Amino acid sequence: MTAQLIDGRHLARRLRARFRERVAALSARGVVPGLAVVLVGDNPASELYVANKVKACADCGVRSFMHRFHMDCRETELLDRIAALNVERGTHGILVQLPLPPQINARRVLESIVVDKDVDGFHLYNVGALVVGNSIFPPCTPYGVQLLLETTGIDVAGKNVVVVGASNIVGKPMALMLLQREATVTVCHVKTRDLAQHTIHADILVVAAGKPGLIKAEMVKEGAIVIDVGINRMADGRIVGDVDFEPVRERASWITPVPGGVGPMTVTMLIENTLRSAERFADGEAFHPPQPFWQVPAG
Repeated sequence: MTAQLIDGRHLARRLRARFRERVAALSARGVVPGLAVVLVGDNPASELYVANKVKACADCGVRSFMHRFHMDCRETELLDRIAALNVERGTHGILVQLPLPPQINARRVLESIVVDKDVDGFHLYNVGALVVGNSIFPPCTPYGVQLLLETTGIDVAGKNVVVVGASNIVGKPMALMLLQREATVTVCHVKTRDLAQHTIHADILVVAAGKPGLIKAEMVKEGAIVIDVGINRMADGRIVGDVDFEPVRERASWITPVPGGVGPMTVTMLIENTLRSAERFADGEAFHPPQPFWQVPAG
């Protein structure tokens, strides 16, 4: 058996063609979708990720606005800028590129973005709402994986799914989204003993551990669907995933390549969330979660 490729680039192109139609419809209503990108410092990887996001926005007709800060900026500078963007009518999505420098509390910064513009899906409300299945903006990478799985035509309900990696950005929200679709989900992490004992039983294996070549062929069930979220740059410049691709491909039924699998979908779902935000704005919709009791004025 040689697995069929799950082509993230192809699906991303199809979705972005539809996005351009949605942008045109919004423009006819006087709304031009806008994404504000906040970048701190000059980390080469972050610069590349942001450049890809800005290019994708331009390709779909979404305006993007760069907000750059020096590496030694104060947290209050970021919070003040986000507060201004929260009320700016031409901004429908706010993206803070991670990681942030150590003097800045990333969680505090992310939680300062209003839920209506949290297109990365990192706000506590959007993350928590995944538990009951009504998140306004799902986190982009798990959202993209969900659509990639749909292209296989296989219903995840009742399937044994193993997620390798328990990050707040991918692993945990991925598990919650699959649970909503009635999969039986196991989450493995750095403390998991005998990882292969879990992965070998997976009908669907989602790997987001950040360790190149972690998953070997003997760890994969014959005919499994393998989604490789890992992006690792090797010393020789190659980009590889967390899965030992060629040997695993001989056992799996479907597999995502790296690059060209999950990566293009992550950026595409960021645009999807931004468009959805703009459409909600055009329709006069707004949602603000209840103010925490400790912030409600007494009396």
